Amino acid sequence: MPGGARQLFDPETPPQVEEPAAAAPPGGRHGFDPAVHRDTHPDVLSVGSLYEAVEGALTRAFPRTRPLWVRGEIAQISDHRSGHLYLDLVDPDDAVGGSRGRGGATTLKVKCWRTTWGPLRHALGKEGIELAQGMVVVLRGTIDLWRAKGEVSLVLVEIDVTALLGRMAADRARLLRTLEAEKLLGRNASVPVSDVPLHVGLVASPGTEGCRDFLGQLLGSGLGFRVSHVKVPVQGPGAPASIARAVTMLGRSDCDVIAVVRGGGAKADLAAFEAEVVARAVATSPKPVFTGIGHSGDETVADVVAARVCITPTACGQQIVALAQSWWSAHVAEPADRLARRVPAFLAAAETRDTQARRRLTAAARHQLRVHRERLTGRASGLGRAAPARLESSEAGLRVRSARLGPLAAGQLGRSEERLVAWRRLLAAYDVERQLERGYTLTLTADGALVRRAGDLVASQEIVTRLADGTVRSRVEAVEEAGDGGDPGGMEDVGEVGDVTARGDAGGRT
Repeated sequence: MPGGARQLFDPETPPQVEEPAAAAPPGGRHGFDPAVHRDTHPDVLSVGSLYEAVEGALTRAFPRTRPLWVRGEIAQISDHRSGHLYLDLVDPDDAVGGSRGRGGATTLKVKCWRTTWGPLRHALGKEGIELAQGMVVVLRGTIDLWRAKGEVSLVLVEIDVTALLGRMAADRARLLRTLEAEKLLGRNASVPVSDVPLHVGLVASPGTEGCRDFLGQLLGSGLGFRVSHVKVPVQGPGAPASIARAVTMLGRSDCDVIAVVRGGGAKADLAAFEAEVVARAVATSPKPVFTGIGHSGDETVADVVAARVCITPTACGQQIVALAQSWWSAHVAEPADRLARRVPAFLAAAETRDTQARRRLTAAARHQLRVHRERLTGRASGLGRAAPARLESSEAGLRVRSARLGPLAAGQLGRSEERLVAWRRLLAAYDVERQLERGYTLTLTADGALVRRAGDLVASQEIVTRLADGTVRSRVEAVEEAGDGGDPGGMEDVGEVGDVTARGDAGGRT
């Protein structure tokens, strides 16, 4: 170390300790006598002496009156509620397999007391800077040794804002060049905006002044807006991801337009809208995105890629209201005004036409009534004159018809009686009883079915033969079928029953 720092001991050759005597020496705790030890090991230091030597070496190497600049990447940040700031810095040039030790990356503890951190945080906020994990910073401070934990740290007194601003500007420019190369800068601006954007998707922190200003414009317009509000934080570590998710979710909904609003504040408060994830979500949204972020002088990357940029949340609400009111004026208010101006003339013209039509209708009705009255009078007069002659003619015709009706009816009855006698004769000729009287018989089965052919009978079957003067019951002994020629009517002469050999049944009756 510079400044005359000395090596306390050689780590390669640790001090040699002699074996203690067999008998415990007098004095000292656990048989340890400091006086004897000092005599045998004059270079041994106590822990306090060691830290005094180390602190002296650090002070000589890094005087408190001459702070040093340190460059590092923020690995961990803690803005403590007490007002102090605590950082863990690692070497940004360290890579895996590079200058990392066995315990991991080389880490420097940084602390900034609240009396210093308060003004520093205010100054960073005015420039739009917010310290975050992964940010490479250049810090100025003094080296401090905390004996209680044996920890060397840097007490922060100054931050190189110029370097941070230059790096942030470079990152912003690089992001814009990337988006332009991917043709995303004007993509959302090409998305058509609905003529009547009454369904608004709102991405904002609830209860904030910017959110209230935006909603106040919609409520005060008198139009029927419907707002789908996705509540998100608009600053802090998790804000960019929440805003991007909200824009993506509303892009898949049925809203007409997406409004991303945030009230004014320091530039650091708008850092979430500079994030790449938010810029990509806005640029690729299938719905037009209107932004109203900060004040009139603020322009974030989200503003650059959005379809419409408004200077404040109030102006964003006014622009959406103006779109809806423009359509209302063009398609409802102005036509209604023109109609209201023309209605009196239309009504007057219609009333005139109605009066004229009523007059024409009245005159035509009266004319028709007069014509029909005259026609009815003429027909009534003609009917009165023609009625007696018609009655006399009809009466004469009736007398002639009545005189002819009697002979015609008698002749018709006579002819009908003759036809009835002829039908009776024909019926008698075909009467079964008459056929039986002529010598024919009817052969029936026991259940009364007519036997038409010999093949309808079987041996031992009982049959009934009907004669003119009674019936005979028989039983079939055998069936001998002859050729065709049987009587199809089922009636056979008694002398021709040779086809069926039968014998009289003892129980038969005649």
